[in-house]
Amino acid sequence: MKLPADPNLLVYFEGGFHKLEDAKVGILTHALHYGTGVFEGIRGYWVAEEKELFLFRPLEHYERFRHNTGIVRIQLPLTASELCDLTADLIARNDFKTDIYVRPLAYKSGQRIGVHFGPEDDFALVVVPFGDYIDSTKGLHVGVSSWRRIEDNSIPSRGKICGAYVNSALAGDEARRNGFDEAILLNEHGHVAEGSASNLFMVRHGKLITPPVYENILEGITRDTIMRLAREELGLEVEQRPLDRTELYICDELFFCGTAFELAPIISVDHRVVGNGAIGPIAEQLRQLYRAASHGRLARYRHWCFPVYQRVFDCHRTAA
Repeated sequence: MKLPADPNLLVYFEGGFHKLEDAKVGILTHALHYGTGVFEGIRGYWVAEEKELFLFRPLEHYERFRHNTGIVRIQLPLTASELCDLTADLIARNDFKTDIYVRPLAYKSGQRIGVHFGPEDDFALVVVPFGDYIDSTKGLHVGVSSWRRIEDNSIPSRGKICGAYVNSALAGDEARRNGFDEAILLNEHGHVAEGSASNLFMVRHGKLITPPVYENILEGITRDTIMRLAREELGLEVEQRPLDRTELYICDELFFCGTAFELAPIISVDHRVVGNGAIGPIAEQLRQLYRAASHGRLARYRHWCFPVYQRVFDCHRTAA
């Protein structure tokens, strides 16, 4: 999805609020050369009937973000809760009344040549209007990539480390050049890992199945959401186990999930039809449940939704 360029967009950069066009890093920035940064992705949904913008599970995202920055020895100056409040402040300053995507980025900011980390860290936060990441209304056609998912002892997939996403870019580019919408990656053991930028679920014999975290996948928050909705709302058995490639060809349903993807059904793999070649009933039910939960329409999961404008109002009232 190509985002509109808005030079007047306010972002948080180097400890303050600046216009996007003024937020720049030097050509020798360590993270630019060596991929030494960590990012997150958080969705926000504008709910017109409530005149509110809900961030979906931002605290969990920021807790993961803080854990992952430690992998590359980046120190963050704010707690997860403070990062939620900062995000709400930035959204309010831009007066967003639409669906949005939040991109926090912590990175090694030293200006030098040399792979050693160095002590210089920085943090930036950008919020942009955001619609569908990929059009999956009719289901996706995907291919198994020749590129393998990186191993935990090389670059951990559980951390959204910037340099690791070259692996994703290579797989996604190969898939699209081969006529597919997206890629599925295997790990070095030949088991199914995930998509180029999303987790993966399979339905087989009425059971929801997904690779476990030790198969070199992202510990996805959307993945966790889908498992909980499947168990608690649909009464499905959810199993985490290694998946073989050929199981993709004989399963009943298949879908990606992730913050950007939300839930994206897959209707063919390697030119082989999944199920009956249409979006399956379980995927469709889970997609509707996920949308309802992320928009604050399911009371049981309302605590997952962070009300931006109410939070900003409460903070201003407390300060006064």
